[in-house]
Order: sequence, then structure tokens, then C-alpha cells
Amino acid sequence: MSERLAAAAQRLFGIPLSAEQQAQFAQYAAELEAWNKSRANLTAITAVEAVEVRHFLDSLSVLSVVNPSQGASVIDVGTGAGFPGVPLRLVRPDLHLTLLEATGKKIAFLQHLATLLGIEGVQFLHARAEEAGQMPDQREHYDVVVARAVAHMPILAEYLLPLVRVGGQCVAMKGESAEREVREAANALRILGGRVAGISAVNLPNVAEPHYLIVIDKIAPTPRLYPRKPGTPAKKPL
Repeated sequence: MSERLAAAAQRLFGIPLSAEQQAQFAQYAAELEAWNKSRANLTAITAVEAVEVRHFLDSLSVLSVVNPSQGASVIDVGTGAGFPGVPLRLVRPDLHLTLLEATGKKIAFLQHLATLLGIEGVQFLHARAEEAGQMPDQREHYDVVVARAVAHMPILAEYLLPLVRVGGQCVAMKGESAEREVREAANALRILGGRVAGISAVNLPNVAEPHYLIVIDKIAPTPRLYPRKPGTPAKKPL
């Protein structure tokens, strides 16, 4: 697995993987499968090649549209089993990573994984996005906010934009509905201080369905009202 992943990361995104990083990804995949069987339902994708493409390469694709500065702060909202945050941190150990997840079993897996892989300095935030966005130490704190398969774009905007500083960026990982969702989120982005910088297609090996990365610039502070109470953005999207 590791050599195949390294070749694909280099070919697709220009990302070199050291022998140590290749070993970390292999260990990540093995641990994901082990936990998925015995302790927690982390992912429906467990076959090694599928994990390599649909989890690891998909996560690394974020670096094709954003290039965080040295030591940048990054938060992965609704990270689940660590995607895309952990793969990004493995290839960019300088990043200050926070993993935000509302499910306790998944937080436990992420903490175990970080210890196993020797990843230091990662913050684990057991909370909902609506709660995190109102925390004084989290609000408008991050250089880059990322999320994969979390919510429809008008809702997701309210989860992400309160966490990113003015001048920072959000990256939403989406499927074929990306352009339509961006149009539907126009009002939410205007209210929350965001502006779409671009929508980029991602072509993954042996994956037929389209993948897109939506990059949003934070151009103005988010009003204090947002994010609203947990559950409200989903029930009443902006």
C-alpha cells in the first residue's frame, strides 16, 4: 500500500511521502479497520485500496487548493475518523491541528491514533460546530477550516465561517452538487462574511463520481449571532 500511495500522492498533488510517512499511513489504515470491526463504526470504506484513494488521497487533495503558511492553525470540522485533518497533519507536521468531533467514540479513536502514530500537539475538541464557533478561544481563530461530507452548503457555511479568521480560508469537500450548493449558500455566505474563491475538480484514481473542493475566503467578521444554537442551522438554514 505505502509505495502505491506515495506514487499517487506525488503524481496527483506533488506531495512526496517519506518512508516514515508511508509507514504512518499504513498503520492508520490498519488501525481504522481494527477499530471499525471491534469498537466503533468509523467508516463504511475499509478495503485497503479504497481507504488509500477515498480517504487518504481525497484528504491530501486539499493541499492542491490551499497552501497553509508554516505553522498555520487548521481545524477539521466533523472530522469523524480523522479526514481530512490527520492525513494533512502527517504530510505537514508544522500545522497546528484541531480535530472537532461531536461523537465520543470517534474522539477516543483519534486520541489513540495520534499516540500510535506519534503525532504531537494535536487538539481534540469534543463538541458540536455550533458550540465551538461561540467559544472565545475558537471563534475566528483559525487560518484554515476544512470539512468533508458534513452538511449541505448553506448549513455548513454557518459551521465553518465563525471559526476562521478574517483573511483565512474554508475548504468544503463536496460531490457533484457542489456548484448548486454554492448558489444556494449565497445568502449564508453574505451574512457570515464569506466569499467563494473557487471550485476545483479533483480526479481520484478509479473513482467515477466527481469530487470538488470549494474554497471560501473570509472577507468580513461573522456577526456575533452566528453560529446559532445547536440544531438551528440545520432546521433553519440561512
